[in-house]
Amino acid sequence: MSKHIDQRQLDSEPEFNRFIDAAMSRRHFLRATGAAGSVAFFAATPVANAIADTMAKSQLIGFTAIPASTADTVVVPEGYVAEPLVSWGDALFVDSPAFSQSNDSKAQEMQYGDNTDGMTFFPLSADRAVLVANNEYTNNEYLYPHQGKNISADDVRKGQAAHGVSIIELVKKDGQWQANPAGRLNRKVTAYTPMEMTGPATGHDLLKTAADPSGKKILGTYNNCANGQTPWGTYLTCEENFNGYFATAEEVELGDTYKRYGVSNKDWGYDWWKHDPRFDVGKTPNEPHRFGWVVEIDPMDPNSTPKKRSALGRFKHENAALTINDDGHAVVYLGDDERGEHLYKFVSKNKYKPGDNAANRDLLEEGTLYVAKFNGTEGELNGQGEWLELTFGKNGLTPENGFNSQAEVLIFAREAATQVGATTMDRPEWVASTLATNMCSVH
Repeated sequence: MSKHIDQRQLDSEPEFNRFIDAAMSRRHFLRATGAAGSVAFFAATPVANAIADTMAKSQLIGFTAIPASTADTVVVPEGYVAEPLVSWGDALFVDSPAFSQSNDSKAQEMQYGDNTDGMTFFPLSADRAVLVANNEYTNNEYLYPHQGKNISADDVRKGQAAHGVSIIELVKKDGQWQANPAGRLNRKVTAYTPMEMTGPATGHDLLKTAADPSGKKILGTYNNCANGQTPWGTYLTCEENFNGYFATAEEVELGDTYKRYGVSNKDWGYDWWKHDPRFDVGKTPNEPHRFGWVVEIDPMDPNSTPKKRSALGRFKHENAALTINDDGHAVVYLGDDERGEHLYKFVSKNKYKPGDNAANRDLLEEGTLYVAKFNGTEGELNGQGEWLELTFGKNGLTPENGFNSQAEVLIFAREAATQVGATTMDRPEWVASTLATNMCSVH
């Protein structure tokens, strides 16, 4: 007999309207730069070359356009130089082994991770800095000599070590930045690095597992897409397509709360579940609830514990655009990068204290999460909208509708957004906030 797993038993603001107006006013810029997107779309064709010739005569972008190409190389405009800074498998520490496709998991733990995505440059001085970069996913055909066709327990560990976040110091020599494996701040955050769950979901039954009966100690972060940074010097890494790593050989019927997040009986070919029971959704059905969060990392303390900020909601996070509002509260704009999902914002309960980083460290632990509802009329270039509060007991987020606590509202933020009537969107990805007016734009 199969098991059935389904464990889920603001008012209108002028700020939102300013955001809508700003988005509409960008249409002239988009018209002017639309040719650039056309070049990428048409690739190496006569059409693309004609567009490139037109752009080469234009002063809109400020440099001479380069011809479209499908060559496997990096080409930059005249006057610019592109040089590799750090690559997958490069040393993170002075005793890191040399890169080889046959490296084991211990080697990968000491090397820069795979498939870089979002990153932040933290300057320390004129000639020293820290680069923090997401390593979103791996390609089995390159990661393993056997191309992922016969995954062993150490292969799984190696793949998990290639995911996460790489932190490496940089030094400037002869005018060029270089990776410094001797940097004391260098660190590797992997899919099994111990982390702390914070906020309203901490310790909830839906986060508890046999390995972590407290529901407070999460192992790892992975599929980290884009990012954000805080004025108190921390890095925000965003867990996106976490669902593609879960599978099971058991006959399990997953409920709607799993399906809404794309969790099923089959993964995307990583095969972690075969050797790590955390990712066998039949054996550990709560593990998917422990991913899909924004994780805060202190890059200046290699011994610090990363914190998963449950107050920002669980979904497929693209990035986290943080600004300090005029009233002193920290505001984080968040996009859920999947078709038919939503745009969110978080407002901290407490206010930012300039210069007091210790007091600011937990600003993202408490606050209110909102989701966007757009009220524009088709064919009009100006629209209105409102932010709908995602708080237990409000806007239909009640036990009668399947929400029994604020923790459940956040763990199932997608369902909560649907319940309150948020506007579905076509994969809101990178969200940017302008400091002057605390607006945001979506790309």
